[in-house]
Amino acid sequence: MSETIIGTAKTVRQVVLHKVQSIPEELFDVQADSYNNTIRWNVGHMIYWMDAYMKIGFAKDSMIPESYATYFNSGTSPASWTHIPPSKEELIVQLSAQLNQISELSPESLEATFESPLPFGPLTFYKVGELLNFGVVHEGMHLATCDCLLKVIQSKSVQA
Repeated sequence: MSETIIGTAKTVRQVVLHKVQSIPEELFDVQADSYNNTIRWNVGHMIYWMDAYMKIGFAKDSMIPESYATYFNSGTSPASWTHIPPSKEELIVQLSAQLNQISELSPESLEATFESPLPFGPLTFYKVGELLNFGVVHEGMHLATCDCLLKVIQSKSVQA
């Protein structure tokens, strides 16, 4: 099962990379009506949290700048940004680096148990693989949000 989780994590990240590369950067910061965030925020949020899952589950050193927490942690919003966020190109570099990191995981590492159960909001994880599996689901949710945002933004520009 652990090989499947790693394979799915790699596939989902490849889909994310392909999607992000295909979106023009001028659309990354458009905040559509009824959406709390933007495409840039959702992409950065995926990066921020995958980095956190790698630190928590696999004791990996953080690969992202500390500023990503200010931009992309849960509860943040582009409306509160006071500095220029990472560019599309920088986000793609981070997504690719994390894909490499995921690719290097061993199936055995996903079988490791946490010293004590890991509470995560309403969830509790006992094994590292459970956390990574949640990370894959989380990433898929934000990829879908990017797709929806893009459709809304593009339909607005056609109507204008």
